[in-house]
Amino acid sequence: MNAFLILAYLFFIGSLLGWGLEVLFRKFFSSSNPEHRWINPGFCVGPYIPLYGCGLCILYILATVGEKYGLDTTRQGKALLFLGMAVSMTLIEYIAGILLLKVFRLRLWDYTRLWGNIQGLICPLFSLFWAILGAVYYFFVHPAILDALMWLANNLAFSFVIGFFFGVFTIDVAYSGSLVARMKAYADEHQVVVRVEELRLHIRRARELASMRVHFFLQFQTKRDLSEHLREAQEAIEKIRQRKAS
Repeated sequence: MNAFLILAYLFFIGSLLGWGLEVLFRKFFSSSNPEHRWINPGFCVGPYIPLYGCGLCILYILATVGEKYGLDTTRQGKALLFLGMAVSMTLIEYIAGILLLKVFRLRLWDYTRLWGNIQGLICPLFSLFWAILGAVYYFFVHPAILDALMWLANNLAFSFVIGFFFGVFTIDVAYSGSLVARMKAYADEHQVVVRVEELRLHIRRARELASMRVHFFLQFQTKRDLSEHLREAQEAIEKIRQRKAS
């Protein structure tokens, strides 16, 4: 089967599964969601996170290469494979985070409170999680992925669904890109970094106070100008910092 179609299929599956994992993590475990609400974790509108789509493609490639060179035949080889998976996923997370931070002045996640973090973008704890996720992928998901690819090879009509997904995804990215541009313009003007989690929470609470429906997918939709929410969220963050410093 064509390598491009395989990677497209893996990106499709990984983006969806990763979104589901993030929804559960933020609902039950995330310290940034103390009220344990259901939150759409992605910046996009739809139920997908591209970072995980890229991650699944990397995990598949590493597992396939590892099997080709016999790393799966010994414990040391498997340990090396899982270490490679953890390092690769950590690098993907760091590259995505640093691009958002340096180019667009956005911070989508923040590990600054965790030990050993680098710029609040990566940390040993989450690298360990990536290693565990890599092991889970290798033992439980990879065999299913191979079966799914075999099924796809025999049912190429399903590629229409993948094409439809990428069509919707492209439109979504264009819409989300317009939001990013507005946030970046505000950040450049005021020389600040926009913390997306705080902005999302501020808009949600503003809608609740106004007795308006809170959108799960259209999380940044607001009748007020987005810059007003950005300013108010930034002021709230500064007040919290000042209280902690005093």
